Amino acid sequence: MTEQLHATTPTPAPNPTPLARALDFLRRAWIAELRVYSSIGRAIARRPAVAKGATGIGYHRPVLTVLSIFIGLSAVEIPITDLIVHPWPAVRIPLLILGIWGVTWMLGLLCAMLMRPHTVGPDGVRVRSGLELDVPLAWSDIASVAIDRRVDEPKQRRVTGSEYAERMQDETNIELERPVEIRLPGLAPKGGIHVVDRVRLWADDPRAFLAAARPLLLPD
Repeated sequence: MTEQLHATTPTPAPNPTPLARALDFLRRAWIAELRVYSSIGRAIARRPAVAKGATGIGYHRPVLTVLSIFIGLSAVEIPITDLIVHPWPAVRIPLLILGIWGVTWMLGLLCAMLMRPHTVGPDGVRVRSGLELDVPLAWSDIASVAIDRRVDEPKQRRVTGSEYAERMQDETNIELERPVEIRLPGLAPKGGIHVVDRVRLWADDPRAFLAAARPLLLPD
């Protein structure tokens, strides 16, 4: 299986040019900006991005407290800053706009984490994180699912060797095995297409993840 997959893997693309990186950054920033507002809309409507028949598994608990504190402090900072710079409209208005945008962005990030969970359903597993990442894995690409908690060194890349890890606070607790081709946001070497034989991720409730996956796993 591994040999067949690697045989069909395309030759790695050359390193992107500075222009390509700049355009990719702008494209991803625009997508993230739109997803901020769509995630807030989903939260208001209580419509998480979970397909019919699938189970949503959250991953937000390790950062929920910190993110909530940041949102609260940033919201309090807006009127304080406005009070300080009130006599100078040229300074006050840009700072107000920036402050409100910052709080909205962080609120949208929180809503994205709540409304875009990992999903386990008839079509497979979707590994998600925040505003952007969404990696679909079909059941034919998954040989096994296991609970295996690991703590990695800080600031490791998502893909190291033939392993893809979507960590939360440097931790993962679910492991899926079988060679598979995945596409990550952005350009090579961190983004783009990677062939991996192990996927690790963090789930707030790993037992619920395993319970949802077990009946859907294809027999070897």
